[in-house]
Amino acid sequence: MASSTVPSSQPNRPPRPNLVFRQLRGPRSPAEFAAAVRRAAREIGERVSCDARYVHRVEAGEIRCPNYAYERVFLHMFPGRTLTDLGFAPRSAVRGRRARDVGDTPPAHTGNPANATPETSVADEPYDTQDRYDTYDTHDHEESDVLRRAFMTGGGATVAAASLGPLGFASDASAAQRAVRRAGASDAGALEEAVRRIRLLDDRHGADGLYRRAAAPLRAAYALLDAGATRQRTADRLYAGAGELAISVGWLAHDSGRFDDARSHYAEALATARVTGDAGLEAHAFCNTAFLARDAGRPREAVRAAQAAQRVARSLGSPRLMSLLALREAGGWAGLADRSGCEQALARAQAYFERGPSEADPEWMSFYGEAELEGLEAQCWSTLGDWPRAARHARRAAELQDPHFTRNIALYTAELADDLARGGLPDEAAQAGMRVLDLLTEVQSSRVQTMLAGTSRVLLPHRRAAGVSAFLDRHASFPRAV
Repeated sequence: MASSTVPSSQPNRPPRPNLVFRQLRGPRSPAEFAAAVRRAAREIGERVSCDARYVHRVEAGEIRCPNYAYERVFLHMFPGRTLTDLGFAPRSAVRGRRARDVGDTPPAHTGNPANATPETSVADEPYDTQDRYDTYDTHDHEESDVLRRAFMTGGGATVAAASLGPLGFASDASAAQRAVRRAGASDAGALEEAVRRIRLLDDRHGADGLYRRAAAPLRAAYALLDAGATRQRTADRLYAGAGELAISVGWLAHDSGRFDDARSHYAEALATARVTGDAGLEAHAFCNTAFLARDAGRPREAVRAAQAAQRVARSLGSPRLMSLLALREAGGWAGLADRSGCEQALARAQAYFERGPSEADPEWMSFYGEAELEGLEAQCWSTLGDWPRAARHARRAAELQDPHFTRNIALYTAELADDLARGGLPDEAAQAGMRVLDLLTEVQSSRVQTMLAGTSRVLLPHRRAAGVSAFLDRHASFPRAV
C-alpha cells in the first residue's frame, strides 16, 4: 500500500491512534457516526463530506488535526471541549503555526468550507486499483489521502451478539451488548448468516423496511473486528463478512434513496477490502459504487468505478462477474450519452455471460442471471432514449425473472411501464403500471416507487383513456413509503 505523498518531519514514526475519538463514537458504526457528523454540519451551515473512511483515518491517527470546517463541526457536536480534548494534536504541531488561544474560535465561514486548505492531500486517481482509495468528494481533499488502517483493535470492545444471530435484526443492538472475548468461528458464521438473511429479505420485500433494522448487525460486526480474533482464518472471515455486510446495508440505503449513506457504507467495504487484500470484496465494492454513481447522476464516475472493478476482477476467474461489471460500465456510458461506448460494453457483457456460470462466481451474485442481464440492458437503452428497444428488454427481463425475486420483477415491470409510456404506448404502459402496483403490496422499494411516479407524470396527458385513468387514480391513492 502506498504511503502518503505528503512529506513528514518524522517519516518513520507511525501515526498514533486517536483513542479518545474512538470512544466518542461509541457503539455506532463508522458510517453511522459519519452521518451524524454530516447532520451536525448542516445544523451550523457547514458542508463536509464526512464518510466512514474519514472516521477510520481520524481514529487511526492519520488526521492529526482536522481542517477548520471539521473543527467547527466537532466542537459543535461536543460542546465545551477543545480539539485536544477530542484527541487531536495542537494545530501548531501539525502546521508549524502559532496555536490559537483556548478562547479563540475558528475563522468565520466564508465560501465553501470544504475548500479549506487540507492537512494532507494527494492527487490520486480516484479509481486506481493498485494502492489508493477512491476520492468520493473532490471538494474535501482530506478524504483523498491513503487509508492505511481501516479498523481499530484493542481491548474493552463490546458486541451485540444477539443481533448477529440467524434472524439478525435486533431493534436495538445495545440491548444485547456483552463483554467480548476474542471472536471465534461461530461469530464469523453468525456474521455471514446475517449477510445472507439481509439479501434474502431484500430479494423478496425490497429495501425500505430493512435499512434501519440492518444497522444493528453492522454495529455488531465492527465491534467484533475491534475485539480481534483467535485465529487468522477467523479474522479473514470476519473482515470479509463485515465488508459484505457493509455493502448489503449500503445497498439497502441505495435502493431506498439514501445515497449519502450508501456511499459511506460502500466506502467502508472498499477500505476493508484494500486493508485485507481481498480482491473479491474490492470488486464487489467497486461494482456497487459504479451503480450508485450512475443513479446519483455521476456517469463518468460510474464508468471509472466499473473499469476499476474489472481490473480487480480479472484474476478471480468468474466470467459472470466480468459480465455484470461490463454492464455497470455500459450504464455509465449511457449516462454520458456515449452510444458507441455503451454498445461496446454491452457486447462484452453478453460475451462474458455466454461463457456460463463457474465455481468462481461469488455467492452474492445469485441475483445475476439472464433476467438481470436483460433488465440492465433495458436501463441502458432507456437512458439513451431508445424506448422501443428498452421496452423489449424490460419485458423479457420481467418474463424471465425467478418468482423468488419479487422486488426485481417489480423493478423490471416498472421499467417496462416507463419505456412504454415514453415510447407512445399509454394503454400498455398503464397495464404494466397496474401490475407494479399489485407487486408493491409485497415490495417496499423507493426506487420502484420513484420510477412509477415518473411514469404517472408521463401518462397524465392521456388521462382520458379508460385504462390510463384507472391506473392514475389507483397510483394516486397508493400509500407511499415512509
